[in-house]
Amino acid sequence: MKRLLTIAFALIVLFPNCTQKVTEPVSAHEQSRKLSRGVNIIGYDDALWNDYTTGRFKEDYFKKIFEAGFSNVRINLHPFSHMDSSYTINPKWLETLDWAVENAVAADLMVILDMHEYNAMADDPEAKKEMFFSVWRQLAPRYKDQPDNVLFELLNEPNQKLSVELWNTYLAELIQIVRETNPNRTLIIGPGNWNGIESLSSLELPAEDKNIIVTVHFYHPMAFTHQGAPWAKDYKDTTGVTWNGSDEEKAFIDAKLQVAADWSVANDRPIFLGEFGAYDKGDMESRALYTSYVARTAERMNFSWAYWQFDSDFIVYDIDNEKWVEPILRALIDN
Repeated sequence: MKRLLTIAFALIVLFPNCTQKVTEPVSAHEQSRKLSRGVNIIGYDDALWNDYTTGRFKEDYFKKIFEAGFSNVRINLHPFSHMDSSYTINPKWLETLDWAVENAVAADLMVILDMHEYNAMADDPEAKKEMFFSVWRQLAPRYKDQPDNVLFELLNEPNQKLSVELWNTYLAELIQIVRETNPNRTLIIGPGNWNGIESLSSLELPAEDKNIIVTVHFYHPMAFTHQGAPWAKDYKDTTGVTWNGSDEEKAFIDAKLQVAADWSVANDRPIFLGEFGAYDKGDMESRALYTSYVARTAERMNFSWAYWQFDSDFIVYDIDNEKWVEPILRALIDN
């Protein structure tokens, strides 16, 4: 026995990593089931990203989100304006992200780190490629020891000059970069054309890597969901469009989402509906009806989801008055 203990001690000294726990990748389908219902948070809380003690989003909101019935938060990341000329991320920005991840995990929430620099990437993807890749070269090793309930979403809504072909090329390289430090981390990846359901068939993923959840976004019909939105040039002057839950309106949503459901089954990839909702200028009754129907339909099709969003616009929580927007919250959480 003494000899065996001596040998074991020698092995530990010579090969210190041999005693580390080897974790197996979790099932992407199980991860999607655990994601369940969620909400997008803090993407446009500019003050918070400079100093999390001064932001609109407060620490106790993580617990509030969990207690309200949500299971995940999708943290929208805009690091480009917080990087120096060598593409190193500002330590204060990283400190805020550490704070968000720590508190979300402590609140028993699944956490999605969503690289949200889609506008910059759409405008000039080739010039921004190294900057983009540098983000994941820093974030992936920084969070490699986080639990399985921290997921990486590689890029929100690739579009325009970041074509489906170029996106697939970037993906092949980017997945390898992340897998160097996170071989078993669940990734979330969506197709080009704004994570459009119609573009799922164009998405190229490594067949051998099954620890990937595929994301799509849903804002149909845009004339309803984006009426009065100042950034939506085709709908910014639109008003008075309602959604009444008619058979025709429901059938339209069913048909759109069924495309993703069919693709999911055919490709054995779970679906995460990463964004949906209706802009605040629509009437509340219509917005609540629509939001509830999309959420329940997504669940019926075995999608996990995250509502857009907690604060800023499409809101589900009124920070100024410290209360939930009850019709939207009930639409999301009440069955």
